[in-house]
Amino acid sequence: MFKKICHKFVTSLLLALFVFSFVAAPATLAISKDDVRIEAQKFINEYSAMWTKLRYESSEAEWKSNTMIVEGDDTNAKATVAAAEKLAAFTGSKKNIDGATKFLNQKEKLTTIQVKQLKAILYIAAANPEIAKELVKERIAAETAQTEKLFGFDFKIDGKSVTTNQIDKILKESNDLVERRKAWDASKQVGIGLKDGLANLQRLRNGTVKPLGYKSFYSYQVSDYGMTAEEMQGLMNQINRELRPLYRELHTWARYELAKKYNREVPDQLPADWITNRWGQDWSEMVTVEGMDVNAALKDKSAEWIVKEGENFYVSLGFPRLPQSFWDKSSLYPLPADAKYKKNNHASAWHLNLENDVRSLMSVEPNAEWFETSHHELGHIYYYISYTNKDVPLLLREGANRAYHEAIGSMMGLAALQKPFLEGRGLVSKDAKVDQTQLLLREALSNVVFIPFSAGTMPGFEYDLYEKNLPKDQYNKRWWELVKQYQGIVPPSERGEQFCDACTKTHINDDAAQYYDYALSYVLLFQMHDHIATKILKQDPRATNYYGNKAVGDFLKKIMSPGASRDWRVVLKETTGEDLSAKAMLRYFEPLTEYLKKQNAGRKHTLPELPAQ
Repeated sequence: MFKKICHKFVTSLLLALFVFSFVAAPATLAISKDDVRIEAQKFINEYSAMWTKLRYESSEAEWKSNTMIVEGDDTNAKATVAAAEKLAAFTGSKKNIDGATKFLNQKEKLTTIQVKQLKAILYIAAANPEIAKELVKERIAAETAQTEKLFGFDFKIDGKSVTTNQIDKILKESNDLVERRKAWDASKQVGIGLKDGLANLQRLRNGTVKPLGYKSFYSYQVSDYGMTAEEMQGLMNQINRELRPLYRELHTWARYELAKKYNREVPDQLPADWITNRWGQDWSEMVTVEGMDVNAALKDKSAEWIVKEGENFYVSLGFPRLPQSFWDKSSLYPLPADAKYKKNNHASAWHLNLENDVRSLMSVEPNAEWFETSHHELGHIYYYISYTNKDVPLLLREGANRAYHEAIGSMMGLAALQKPFLEGRGLVSKDAKVDQTQLLLREALSNVVFIPFSAGTMPGFEYDLYEKNLPKDQYNKRWWELVKQYQGIVPPSERGEQFCDACTKTHINDDAAQYYDYALSYVLLFQMHDHIATKILKQDPRATNYYGNKAVGDFLKKIMSPGASRDWRVVLKETTGEDLSAKAMLRYFEPLTEYLKKQNAGRKHTLPELPAQ
């Protein structure tokens, strides 16, 4: 949804005459459709050339800020701010806003691709409008400082520095509730120093988009889907409601199983430090599937082998080898213990120049989580590579919508952990007897459990933060209200407003008001996976092997190659024959529901009700 920009009268007689002749000329003097298209294309080309140049410079600076964080040295931060300010000044300039608006006022004379690019120019501008340039400058500096503070934080347990990987390892493996509590508490300390920064970003993000007509930063981000903030929240609640019966069974099962494991009374809600993930968004480590111990199979592999194996998967589907620059420029592995700097440990994929400079930032270790994550991140990389082609203009080199990028990556991660695939890669014995119910349970503890967090807690908090201007002295209270309501999880002890536990989640700070992308991506991934399994491979969706199937690669390319040049709904309908629906996800986990009902017979369901729609 793009807001029209009000024009001011220009004083230049020449420019006034041009505007008059172009927009308001009588029919006899009207500019032809061909002339309008030529002028519009000239504007788009000139914009794209400068935007790409400045975007590359900004991305390079941001890459350095994420991969080399030196305590007490703000050199990279200053460079990142300077480059981002240059990019913002260009994209938000009145000249570019007026230029794009002028041509969109004659969109009936333009091609569909031109209209899409002009709308993209206005959408980009809304985050950095020149009429709010002081706020934009302040916001860029604040975002950079917040990121450096987040990823430069020194986590400690009992006074000893630890990495986030070490914290996660304790939460996944330890049965000692004292040790677990220390690790969980340590993971939340970073939020204390980020709270003031988030309050500042709340003000600045809302302030920079309002001049172009958006009610809030949340409304602005959601508009990329052609929806209002309320419509997106309604869609998130719909997804939660569809999956709530299965999540309720999983929640009850987990309460009783963990109480037994830790020799405690069964709690009404799950204590956050009992769960294997810092935010309770993934419980899959609760289940070890016999014959499917991928961690054991990978423990003697190298981190490099993990990433190369991911590349081999995509190549087997008909995609090219990764460019050498990917290996030269990426930051794929944990820093050595004696490194003099830190880096962002959150996995990500980067398309720096919208051409061939693709990179990934990871901290890969030889375990099942990083095996899946590597396949996921390379899904982003191959998406970049696919839509980098002559038919997709620079401004439209992105996913069909933001959720598509995550859907492709997550689907490939899911496929890479299914038994037939692992058998083919020699990571699981063909003779291994695998309990399919336990396997499905483990997948549900990852995929279904993720929905209340991604479609409930995160978008709920950010909706309140930006759309309702949630006061700073209510951040932690509101966060834990949402965690309890959607996820059925409670903190191990009182969490006052000196904390900001929402701030410990990367996306709250540096990828704001977009987490619903992940929830939508899960719906999309199961829909696409179901099509691949049933229509292409003719296999059970719960036991597939994509490896080496060029038809699967062709299906993916058909989705990925157009980038954002075609409507995402049309792409989905043409490739799967269906509109967006959670039915495939529900079908996938149908066999698990009856199993859990039997397991939970006689047990008490205590999951809170969802908010009224």
